[in-house]
Amino acid sequence: MSAIADTAAGQIEGTEEHGLCVFRGVPFAAPPVGELRFKAPRPIEPWDGVREAKSFGPISLQAPNEMLEALLPVSDPPQLQSEDCLYLNVWTPGLDGARPVMIWIHGGAFTIGSGSEDYYDGANLASRGDVVIVTINYRLGALGFLNLPALGETNFGMRDQVAALQWVQANIANFGGDPGNVTIFGESAGGMSVASLMASPESAGLFQKAIPQSGAGHNALSAEETNATAFKFCEALGVDPEDVDALMAADPADILAASVAVDPIASAESSGDMAEAGASPTPQMPFQPVIDGAFLSSLPIDHIRNGSADGVATLVGSLDEELKLLAAAGPAEPMSEEAVTAMFGMMHPDAGSAYGTYRAARRERGEDDSPDEIFVAAIGDIMLRVPGLRLADAQTSRAPTYAYLFDWKSPGMNGALGSCHALELPFVFGTHASAPEFCGSGPVADAFAELTMDTWLNFAKTGSPAGDGVDAPAWDAEAKPIQVLGDNPRVEHDWRGPEVGVWDEVIS
Repeated sequence: MSAIADTAAGQIEGTEEHGLCVFRGVPFAAPPVGELRFKAPRPIEPWDGVREAKSFGPISLQAPNEMLEALLPVSDPPQLQSEDCLYLNVWTPGLDGARPVMIWIHGGAFTIGSGSEDYYDGANLASRGDVVIVTINYRLGALGFLNLPALGETNFGMRDQVAALQWVQANIANFGGDPGNVTIFGESAGGMSVASLMASPESAGLFQKAIPQSGAGHNALSAEETNATAFKFCEALGVDPEDVDALMAADPADILAASVAVDPIASAESSGDMAEAGASPTPQMPFQPVIDGAFLSSLPIDHIRNGSADGVATLVGSLDEELKLLAAAGPAEPMSEEAVTAMFGMMHPDAGSAYGTYRAARRERGEDDSPDEIFVAAIGDIMLRVPGLRLADAQTSRAPTYAYLFDWKSPGMNGALGSCHALELPFVFGTHASAPEFCGSGPVADAFAELTMDTWLNFAKTGSPAGDGVDAPAWDAEAKPIQVLGDNPRVEHDWRGPEVGVWDEVIS
């Protein structure tokens, strides 16, 4: 069975699947190829007749990620990659009505991922919640975030996201969605993207609710930092930084190789050796939102503190053991207390005291206080948890704001993964059954997936994650109530407060 919907550019034909209308590979901007490479997205050219939207469009160019592919399911067969990648996908219970809309922004360090990965199938969420689910692609790596003065433009990938949100505003009513009730949600780089969209004047008014997952408002680079990366990129590509014609003519494969060459994380992940990421325990992503004076004038958290997201209800959170996903693939040799304390010294003015606080707090709770566990906990706090709580502090006076902590444990690698980065994704989308070795299986896992989906759906519908039998108090910077999601759902106040407090004078 087919389904036909109208868009501003022309009609599209999708499919009817299990009571849903599904449209895949819908173009939301002109292909960013040829003279549109390294340019902000342009409007899509209208078409005559009915355009088929039954299969996913190509995804952004990206290098293989051997380490994560060994831990997480990947699409089979592999997804087609192309510079022509600005496509979105829609799952809707019907073309009439005015349902809440949820727009998913994928993660992947701004260098990998797509809106059509298996985990992000929107069918279960759309059916369970009677909502419209949209997943999007955006340009990645240098093609999405190169900041070179000669180009005159930057933040292409972020502006791709804005173009997708604008497409939703213009068209989603024809898909049974309410353009006045839009929730953006994303994880990792997608969570950082959500915070950047909350901050940017270019996306103001395009959504009403936001869920940054494992990523918040402390990720953006200055023009100076990104210019330095751009010059290294040009050196790796073998072109003069002033030669725009050469950049426009460069082979896409060479652009991808040069992107990897300047990215310590990508290089380490592709080799499976995180030790290659450099001396810093938190290596900087070279490709991410740029403080360009237009899309962003400062860090997103600063914009948000100043009211850029006034009225945008927010649900922000992270996982309890974020960095175990990477630690599980790292060196097998246990770390010494001296080595971990030295790592603390790169980030904290009183390394010994900081380490001691983590150790004492974990001992008091009866948790593993080995150097390895302390290191993983601290890096997760610095990179993801503390920025999320700072965002909650900043937004709570501006709109209803809630915080969660996801502590379901993965059975993967004999339990070594714990409640690791990305584990919430298949539960949020109800696709956990596709990866039982990562998520667990059986009635308890199924019930937890329903709880997780309902938490996200409740928030998208009402602006509060609370539901039947599930309490979720609004964030309070003093009491710090957190909705803990796991095999023992509950509300905790100031959970892991001593460790979070270590960073009070370090992460603003």
